[in-house]
Amino acid sequence: MSPSNVGRTQIEATEKVIRRYIRRTPIVEVEGRDFGLEGITIVLKLELLQQSGSFKARGAFANLLLRSVPAAGVVAASGGNHGAAVAHAAKELKVPARLYVPRISNPAKIERIRASGAELMLIGERYADALAASEAWAGSSGALQVHAFDQDETLMGAGSLGLELEQQAPALDAVLAAVGGGGLIGGIAAWFGDRVRIVGVEPELAPTLTRALEAGKPVDAPAGGIAADSLAPRRVGERVFPIAQRYVKQVVLVSDDSIAQAQQALWSTLRVAAEPGGAAALAALLSRRFEVQTGSRVAVVISGGNTSAVNFA
Repeated sequence: MSPSNVGRTQIEATEKVIRRYIRRTPIVEVEGRDFGLEGITIVLKLELLQQSGSFKARGAFANLLLRSVPAAGVVAASGGNHGAAVAHAAKELKVPARLYVPRISNPAKIERIRASGAELMLIGERYADALAASEAWAGSSGALQVHAFDQDETLMGAGSLGLELEQQAPALDAVLAAVGGGGLIGGIAAWFGDRVRIVGVEPELAPTLTRALEAGKPVDAPAGGIAADSLAPRRVGERVFPIAQRYVKQVVLVSDDSIAQAQQALWSTLRVAAEPGGAAALAALLSRRFEVQTGSRVAVVISGGNTSAVNFA
């Protein structure tokens, strides 16, 4: 794949196309002391309330509406959220869909795909296994591949979240977002550019962007941890990387324990039930891996809520 040229103009045009199919998800502005952080303001972008339960719906609709879909329909590989989003978009637009998902995917995500009526194929243990199978099917069937992160339309859809966030919270010092393959951080970074500090957050056990930035190009990284069904695709996207290299000012690694603690904090403080990948960005703040100056106003994307595996008490 060639590097992406996605920017504000393309994102604005895409947002107009997908607007009728996606939700304008709310923000919640809280004082940092609510989470034990004094002197800052936290703006939570609740993208877990999006269609299909995650930000992925934005990219899914962008692909199906902006690209030519053949009679064979669409095919996608996913850790779960992208699959649920493509399945939902295909149902809305009456397009055949086949989704390849690894066995590690959370049951809540698998159930979302099944409920949509899409054809579900459980295969392999990791996203890479599902991706290989989906590519083989696309080659034999003629179905349109909808990549989870390394596709311009996917990035433009994710970028609409940045557009929306800026309208809702125009004065921000930083935006924190989780990184798996990089579609979310790439889209947000393409929208904001250098105007806001963009910070990527990765699990220690799945440092895709960290390894890529160290190597100067996308390279294989470990693919494990509590958020492996959403943040462990093995390597960051080829189209994503130049955007991240230019605009992402910092990448923070967080532990599985910190992610679980962020999930619990969201629930106990706001009654927000996020999945591990959805809570990872907040984990960077709560664990103090990302330090902010007093008086800062920081946005955190809560990117997904498809989970059935957390004991909220």
